[in-house]
Amino acid sequence: MAATHDGHRKRMRERFRISGLEGFSEHEVLELILFYGRARGNVNDTAHALMDVFGSLPRVLEASPEQLMLIDGIGETLYMTLGATFLGYLFGLPMGILLTVSDRDGLKPNAFLYKILDVIANLVRSIPFLILLILIIPFTRLVVGKSYGPTATIVPLTLAAIPFIARMVESSLKEVDAGVIEAARSMGASNFTIITRVILVEARTSLITNATIAIGTILGYTAMAGTVGGGGLGDIAVRYGYHRWQMDIMFVTVFLLILLVQLFQTIGMAIANRLDKRK
Repeated sequence: MAATHDGHRKRMRERFRISGLEGFSEHEVLELILFYGRARGNVNDTAHALMDVFGSLPRVLEASPEQLMLIDGIGETLYMTLGATFLGYLFGLPMGILLTVSDRDGLKPNAFLYKILDVIANLVRSIPFLILLILIIPFTRLVVGKSYGPTATIVPLTLAAIPFIARMVESSLKEVDAGVIEAARSMGASNFTIITRVILVEARTSLITNATIAIGTILGYTAMAGTVGGGGLGDIAVRYGYHRWQMDIMFVTVFLLILLVQLFQTIGMAIANRLDKRK
């Protein structure tokens, strides 16, 4: 991927060397400018985002540093939220299934396994996120090599999200009618088949609704991470809205956070309603 971006940069610079800015669109001119501010990587998406927000190259060039930082802040917030949600479900979904299956009324009751998972989930969830964020700084540094920035923040976000998601999954799966499960059992279905073909399918609407709630919660956590240099809109709100008392920046970041939550909520509920076979 890096080689692709480097090749694109080389072609763009060669075009500029041969014919100047003739034939360049405004977003391509902005790309050329960004090449000198970011030595490597893809700046095409950044250029398009800036053009979408400000409308024209002159307006981008006239924008204040705070306005430009808000664009990066949105990108970092989405990166942390979606990254932590994906990793949270990667581990939290199996954990939630195990909690459901090993419960005393589950497909395969196992009091010892359930107790271990139950204690882990309750223990992690009882620690406020900001304290957890600081508590695992050595572990974060061990995993990603640093303890600040969006990528580093994904580590505590994921650890906080896993037990929360596991409980949400457990709650969704326990809503499935026991009669449906018994019907599948009477037809000779294995536990694995019942889980994958019956329980998860029957609980899909609730799972998606709870996933929407989880994304909104994780998004709120990213804002908290801004207090310790986590990046994103929370970081901008703290540095400019709180420490420098620039209330206009504070209000804009709050508005953007509300907008993002509403966007995720609308999309999630639309998908859930579409998959709800009761409607």
